[in-house]
Amino acid sequence: MSTRDVTHVKKVCAYITRNASEVLVFEGPGHDGLQIPKGTVESGERPREAMVREAIEESGLATFEGLRHLTTDVWTRRESPPKRYVRSFYHVPVHEPRDSWTHTVTGDGPERGAEFEFYWVDLPTEATFALDLDDYLHTLTGVVGEPTGPGAAAD
Repeated sequence: MSTRDVTHVKKVCAYITRNASEVLVFEGPGHDGLQIPKGTVESGERPREAMVREAIEESGLATFEGLRHLTTDVWTRRESPPKRYVRSFYHVPVHEPRDSWTHTVTGDGPERGAEFEFYWVDLPTEATFALDLDDYLHTLTGVVGEPTGPGAAAD
């Protein structure tokens, strides 16, 4: 099979964090392991715009305290024919008082109407994530888990 036979799909993935120590996850249909809000970049859409749209559609959260691009990779899913996903990962800090909630997915995608059960997982975590979605959790070091605010240690 030539590389021309492989489909490339642009995806965005959001590490949504709370209190600089937890990441938002859900368990959804069709995959073993934890998932994070993620989705496909639509035609004419920038990855950053897609990340915000997908986070809103999948989690119901709509207020973000900033976001930062972490990395982009190419991940191959072994199907016939295989698909290559160009995945852009973002760190998205939020202030969210709920410890868990159920959200019905909005938007026009295939998951529309599905109910996702969201909750927070402490970082670092040994939990198993679906689709290698935890590949870049380690990049949150220096962002998540360090003291902040008055009295924080300074270099």
